[in-house]
Parts: sequence; structure tokens; C-alpha cells
Amino acid sequence: MHRIGYFLTDGFQVMALGTQSVFEFANVVAKEEIYQITNYSIRGGEIRSSVGATVKTQQASSETLADTWMVSGIVDPSAHKTSDDELKFVKATAGGARRTAGLCTGAFVLAQAGLLEGRRVTTHWAYAELLKAQFPNTRVESDHIFINDGSIWTSAGLSAAMDLALGIIEKDLGEAIANKVARVLVMYHRRSGGQSQHSQMLEIAPRSDRIQVTLDYARSNLSGVLTVENLAKVAHLSERQFSRIFYSETGLSPAKAVEKLRIETARNMVERGHHSLEIIARETGFRDRRHLREVFIRKLGVTPQSLRREAK
Repeated sequence: MHRIGYFLTDGFQVMALGTQSVFEFANVVAKEEIYQITNYSIRGGEIRSSVGATVKTQQASSETLADTWMVSGIVDPSAHKTSDDELKFVKATAGGARRTAGLCTGAFVLAQAGLLEGRRVTTHWAYAELLKAQFPNTRVESDHIFINDGSIWTSAGLSAAMDLALGIIEKDLGEAIANKVARVLVMYHRRSGGQSQHSQMLEIAPRSDRIQVTLDYARSNLSGVLTVENLAKVAHLSERQFSRIFYSETGLSPAKAVEKLRIETARNMVERGHHSLEIIARETGFRDRRHLREVFIRKLGVTPQSLRREAK
């Protein structure tokens, strides 16, 4: 049995509790109760979340033990002071735990407890500079969705905390189980920690269904020929109409959008490290490994090999 303790403070971000579903369904997929989850707070009883709803918690004490601690943040860490008792508890329990995770701005709690000195960490992009300024000895990498540095885990925004939880599942139970859990949760895409917080897929957000369907088709067929002619046929429009509507809804030409999708998908595959660069180039529509490298250097400023080493 692996015990997971969620440490909540007043005004905690309620979405942090959503990560509990990752562990819940890991038990379902594994067909045994591997993870046991308990909510804690420094005083116990009901504690108020960021949206006003309350959650029952057990009182955290020096005798409270867990294999993994998940520490939630709050909406605005610049306007909140974690109590001395809370920081003392987090610091003490982290020493005896297998790992401690700061979810989103929960990184500030870990930093205030002195747990992030010299460590690579991340947090929500809106507060990354504040974390750097307040804790200059912490190595803040604001363009990652989650980072694992030894026993310390940190995530970006709380949707990224779902990816962090899946990363924990993969560490404990293997990639196959983690992938099955992601499918059960209907997560569109299981992301490795080194990925950027700023997704090209989110930036390309059309208004109409026909353009969205076309983009979905492109994402599913990146290895194929994705000319304006072919995409226009998917949208049931003339090439001229398609190009005009596509640009008006996305601010991009179809060719530029396809390039962005290919680069992001290739980047994801490089970071996860499961395929050779030759296979990645072929699957994402680049001519060959050399072409993939040229595009990465031009668009990302880094080679695929360097990106893979960083992700590892």
C-alpha cells in the first residue's frame, strides 16, 4: 500500500484534488489498491477551498506519515502567507517521505519550507518570475509542465499536475499502466514533464467545427501529405474559401499551422525518448532526421538530441 497525503492550506486550489482521480484509476487499472489517499491540514476538520467549497481533512501532526506528499498551492501566492506551523510540518514530513510534490503554486510552500534550495523546479508561468525573485537559489525553469528533481516534484498550472501525477504512476507502475490510466481519464495527450507550458495546439483555436475537424485530421495524419488542396477537401470547401476562412479563424495560413503541429508533436516524441529520430521524423512529416534537426534549430533554437538529453 502506497500512502499519499494531500496537504491543504486555507484557500487551496480546488483543482488540485482532481489529481486524486489519477491515483484512483491507477488502482482500477492495476486491479488492486496500490494507492491510499488522505487529505490533511494543519488543524484538521473542514478547510475552505479557492471556490468556497469545504473539504474534510485529518489533522497533520509530527506523527503523520505518507510515502508521497502532494502540497497544493493557492490562486495568488503573492497575497498569501503560509503559517509557520504549516511550513514546519511540510519540512519535517518531506524528510521522511519518498517524494514531495508542489502542485502549481504549491512550489512556493516548498520553497518557503527550504526544500527547493539548488533544485530544478517549475510553477505556473504567471508566478515563475516571482518564485525566482523570492528564492534566487532555486533553479526555476518556467517553460516546463512538471519537473522531477530527486525526491522533489513540481508542476506548472493544475492541469499540468495531472501530468505530474501520471509521471508518478509511471515511476511506480511503469509506462503501460500510466498510458492506460490516461486513456481511462480521456486525456487527449499524455505529456512528458519537459514540454512547454505554452502549447501550439492551444494557440490554434478555430471558431467553426469545419476548421476544427480539419485540424483534427491534420494532427492524425502528420506523416501524410497535408496540402491546402487536401485539407480543403476535408473541410468541404474550395481551396480559396478554405485558406481565407482558416486564416480568419486562426491567424495562420494552413501551411504554417501544419508546421506548428508537426514541430510540437515531434518535440513531444523527442522528449519522451521512446523512438529514434528517424522514426519521429517519418511519423511527423519531416523528410528525414536531418530535416528534423534543421527545423528544430531554426524554430526552437535547440537540436533534438539536446532536447532529449534535457528531458531525461
